[in-house]
Amino acid sequence: MNFGLPSAETLQQYRIWDSYFTPSFSHPGPDGSRGLIDDIQRSMPAVQLGQFEKLCYFAHVGIGTTTDPTLEQLLQAKPELVLKPLQHWPNKLLGMIQLNLNNIAASMTALDRWLQDGPMLGVYFPGSGPGAANCMTPNVSKLVDRVSELGGVIMQHTWLKTGGKRSPQESTPSELATLASRHPHQHFICAHAGGEWEQGIRAVRETPNVLIETSGFDATAGFIEMATRELGSKRIVFGSHLPSRSLGTEISKVTSASISEEDKKDILGRNYRKLLNVIQSYK
Repeated sequence: MNFGLPSAETLQQYRIWDSYFTPSFSHPGPDGSRGLIDDIQRSMPAVQLGQFEKLCYFAHVGIGTTTDPTLEQLLQAKPELVLKPLQHWPNKLLGMIQLNLNNIAASMTALDRWLQDGPMLGVYFPGSGPGAANCMTPNVSKLVDRVSELGGVIMQHTWLKTGGKRSPQESTPSELATLASRHPHQHFICAHAGGEWEQGIRAVRETPNVLIETSGFDATAGFIEMATRELGSKRIVFGSHLPSRSLGTEISKVTSASISEEDKKDILGRNYRKLLNVIQSYK
């Protein structure tokens, strides 16, 4: 049974790399990494059904990005806990770290520890929680410069809301485009295409170093077709938002779109592999 998905053989040919995997929203749980590992394990049937090759999650690293001080202290005292999921699934998981945009010094230290010296491939700029700040905040550029020096990718949470922002800490695709235009050599990913994707696509259209990510909003007709038409298929990366979103919903946004098979391969994996350049053979 494939639950309405393409066949396993077809999904394998797409070579799916998921840029937005959110088990427990990457929260380590009260016993360190165990809660996170358990939640990833619960997601594995869906991962296997979707024939995903790789998934990237966004790790907390003890720099004030959670609301639980006990967990923050635990991660500071035992930073090896951050690596447990990657060690548990070395051939399946990729990692980026969540930065605290309100604590530039701690975030800079974390970049040296986890990007320069560690296994992480980029960073996540959150849209809510104690680590969130609007991406136009002046000090954010210092973090962008350092990520750029280290060759990392930046995933920026974006979400447009009817009536305006719920919080000044949130960032919109337009604000991300402004930030990206100031750092033209840095690659950014606009998470969720802003949610309201018609505005989001138009906002980043003229900023070629910004890619959009596909997850997090209900599937609606025309999204992938418009994004491919306006941005080109090479500026779109797939995200599942598993386990909090539906596997069928998120994959079908791409597989059911009226675009070419090569465009689908770009979106579902090829673009993300090229962006991360994890292994020489994946270029």
